[in-house]
Amino acid sequence: MITQIKGRLVEKNPTDVVIECNGVGYEIHISLNTYSKIPSNENLLLYTHLQVKEDSHTLYGFADKAEREIFRLLISVSGIGASIARTMLSSLEPIQIRDAIASSDVATIQSVKGIGAKTAQRVIIDLKDKILKIYDIDEVFTPQGNTNKDEALSALEVLGFARKQAEKVVDKIVKTEPDLSVENIIKNALKNL
Repeated sequence: MITQIKGRLVEKNPTDVVIECNGVGYEIHISLNTYSKIPSNENLLLYTHLQVKEDSHTLYGFADKAEREIFRLLISVSGIGASIARTMLSSLEPIQIRDAIASSDVATIQSVKGIGAKTAQRVIIDLKDKILKIYDIDEVFTPQGNTNKDEALSALEVLGFARKQAEKVVDKIVKTEPDLSVENIIKNALKNL
């Protein structure tokens, strides 16, 4: 298994890169997330996943091990291939995918082009326990369809608070007072952050 490649960056595109390592050029498929993290300098290290099929050997590259881990979890789900997993990692940050699965947030996963409600639910059902165990996350209580909560979280993120931290505080507020307005959720959250 090829687990990482370090070499000279020869070509860089939003969907793939070519890295020359000891005279051999490796084409490595990447997500937009990884693309945005690749520096312009010549030397590059990517963590890789080699997918072997009957008709091809394909390398997928990642800027960090966390993204590769999420990719591997995603492709373990029936119906999620490497290209859909790469699309998910291009549309959402790895931490957003992780948190969406941990909190059973079907809407976030379904927001990725090409993923329907059934596939999003399957991803959550198959991976939630693994995600909670691997990342040691406490199961998050989220009332379904609370748009005030989502708007408040977005506003807190814009204000510079970490999503995970803000989400815990907002969840506690919404749990005790589910009918609060967006403004009141934000005000109460700011007192506790």
